[in-house]
Amino acid sequence: MICIILVAGHGALLEQEIKNDRTGHYEDLRGVPKALLPGVGGTKILDLWWAAINTRRQFSEVYLVTNADKYKYYERWATAHSFPIENIINDGTTTFENRLGSVVDFHLCLTNKQIDDDVMVVAGDMLFYANFDMAQVLDYFHLKKGNLGICYELEASESTKSRGIMELDSQNRITKFLEKPSEDETSSRLASVVFYCFCKESLPLVQTYLNYHEGQSDRVFGKFLEWFVSETTMYGMKLPTRFQLIGQVTLAEYEKQVQRLSALAQPLKERTQPISSTAFARVGLMGNPSDGFNGKTISLSIANFWAEVVVIESEKLVLTPHKINDPTQFGSLSDLHGISQKEGYLGGLRLLQATCKRFYQYCSEHGIALAKRNFTVSYETNVPRQVGLAGSSAIVAATLDCLIKFFGLNETDLPKPIRPQLILDAETRELFIQAGLQDRVIQVYEGLVYMDFDYKLMETQGHGFYESLDASDLPPLWLAYISDPSDSGRAHSDIRTRWNNGDADVLSAMKKFADYAVAAKEAIKKKDWLELGQLMDKNFDLRRELYGDDVVGKQNIEMIEIARKHGSSAKFPGSGGAVVGMCLNAQKQKELKEELRAKGFVFCEVKPHCH
Repeated sequence: MICIILVAGHGALLEQEIKNDRTGHYEDLRGVPKALLPGVGGTKILDLWWAAINTRRQFSEVYLVTNADKYKYYERWATAHSFPIENIINDGTTTFENRLGSVVDFHLCLTNKQIDDDVMVVAGDMLFYANFDMAQVLDYFHLKKGNLGICYELEASESTKSRGIMELDSQNRITKFLEKPSEDETSSRLASVVFYCFCKESLPLVQTYLNYHEGQSDRVFGKFLEWFVSETTMYGMKLPTRFQLIGQVTLAEYEKQVQRLSALAQPLKERTQPISSTAFARVGLMGNPSDGFNGKTISLSIANFWAEVVVIESEKLVLTPHKINDPTQFGSLSDLHGISQKEGYLGGLRLLQATCKRFYQYCSEHGIALAKRNFTVSYETNVPRQVGLAGSSAIVAATLDCLIKFFGLNETDLPKPIRPQLILDAETRELFIQAGLQDRVIQVYEGLVYMDFDYKLMETQGHGFYESLDASDLPPLWLAYISDPSDSGRAHSDIRTRWNNGDADVLSAMKKFADYAVAAKEAIKKKDWLELGQLMDKNFDLRRELYGDDVVGKQNIEMIEIARKHGSSAKFPGSGGAVVGMCLNAQKQKELKEELRAKGFVFCEVKPHCH
């Protein structure tokens, strides 16, 4: 790939004010071209671009297009930076009035050097701070195999009238490019800058455009892009940095923008603030396990148990093991054996790693360039292990939320309905954990949520239908779980295989689970708790019939039988190991609690988490 750096602009206003300054502060900047003025951190603007472009040697050739007035300055710069003098192109202009325009300068390089390759073009006199990776831009360009325009999100104080504005579709294609539109012309805040990648097949369009646009005002990239996106496909990619043009700006404006960008790039120790996120355990109230089979469920997030993740900026990326859940030191070989037999080998560290990997992959595939920032991530959780309360997905959900906040992404970058699938992918595709979407949906949306995972919905929009329900008046719910679950010994279920094979019994059962969820939604809206309780019992009975007692488990059945003995409805809140119930009689619930505890089970009253 070829890179072309454009530095042929004539900054007459800024240059004149520096020349006329009488303070003596700018004596050494008299006559210096814009690209060689100090940028962020006092480093020359062009030096910052050169550092970003020259990293990893991504380009076979780099060319610099300047003007006759400033040619000697860039010749001297090239000598100091081992830049080939023969790669500097002089457009022959000496004043702002006889300028050629950025598109003509671009075309001059294409023809002068007979370029027949993919090209990246940037304005080398544009202020920015280097917290993006050029490799991400080029990777996305090659992934899309199409022309690419870079943009950034305007701040509230910035006006669309000062920038070219991109409008993107769901595939990140630029559907419209507006050169300096008014606020009522577009709702987009994605500002374009002179930072583009062009496929070699599209380069002839530059000549085509110039053949029909002879005026100076038309020969700038903003006007060219308005035309270009209607002629061929071009994608947009949002960078995490800020860019600032210093074309015809005053000295005061230039200084203000340098200070502003320098503040954003302040030293690590001065900007480091921990970012934390909490995701809560959940109980499946109805419909599970049909969420993994295009069914319908209702789930409730509970404040009793949670996972918290903390991210703080650091020099290197560090995943911090949990002192209990990720043991690396043992008192003896016997201790190692006992812990491994009881809890298995898999703690939370792998969940952090899988989430980070999947998050980066999603951003790379969707044109979201992440800032060059490293971090240390740690987690804490009190969710009981191996009892089906979504402890693993809570860690993943909290980690994802921290990463979104840390890198400054928003709802447009990663829409809320999409996040549950990303969480699920981190577990299923990266770690091969068998799971469904229910847990991830409730941990993203929180509260009480009805979910429809209909196949057609999932195929057409990439996610299900999620409806928040009022959880403020739910009757008292209780939760019981096995106090000492083991990682080994669970019976294998063949339901997934039977489903894939079109087994009529499995298909019928999953439809019934979904129907129970629909009926339960209506019962909740009507506050018909007797109906809700009966549906909970039916949900468990159908599960037991479908899966069989060996899979359901002896202790789980015992908890259900104790609940029913005391007049309480009960079902599995998840995959097994725990039971959620509803008892409308306070005295009977007290007796239920006493018997469950006497039999060695843990009992607690459910505290709904309603945001």
